Amino acid sequence: MDSNTTKNRPVFLRQARRADIAALEQLLNRCYRETAGWTNEADLVGGIRTTADELAGVIDHPTHYLFVYPKTTTGARDDAETGELLGCIAVDIKTDDNVAICAYIGMFAVHPELQGCGVGNEILQAAETFATRHLADNGQPSRLTMSILSHRPELLAYYQRRGYQLNGNKMPFPDDGNNGEPKRQDLELLELEKVVSA
Repeated sequence: MDSNTTKNRPVFLRQARRADIAALEQLLNRCYRETAGWTNEADLVGGIRTTADELAGVIDHPTHYLFVYPKTTTGARDDAETGELLGCIAVDIKTDDNVAICAYIGMFAVHPELQGCGVGNEILQAAETFATRHLADNGQPSRLTMSILSHRPELLAYYQRRGYQLNGNKMPFPDDGNNGEPKRQDLELLELEKVVSA
């Protein structure tokens, strides 16, 4: 990828399709498990981040929205897509008695060559706007949540600058082999929360 020709292009998202699964799997596993870019978890977790089956389940789920930022031949939204993905993010609308109560944001990744250029900020803002609109019907402020690995102070600081705060909820990293193998015993998932008005 020629990052110089991509950095200053407008960021645009579309909903993921099953045809995107291979590119999504490559992007997520590279961003989370390889050492490229500043957001990787390679020192903390080995193995894979996701599988094609997991991605298919997310794409097919009626309240789970997975968005991708596709690379196009010129960088413009309406031009032909190359098949490569430059970023992705998921919004899972959580419901209680069919009423949306919060949105969980996950599977957030930006191609390593575009990290630090503001692309991630734009993708996250778009996901937050989408989630807030979906949650507005319940008449309450929208609650956005996400989880990050412990021992990632630079990532925690990034989200805190975006208005997310630790809410005290945490759980041990799942050692089931489905999301990689932890490299330290005290690894936890910490939940962050942001409350926004519609």
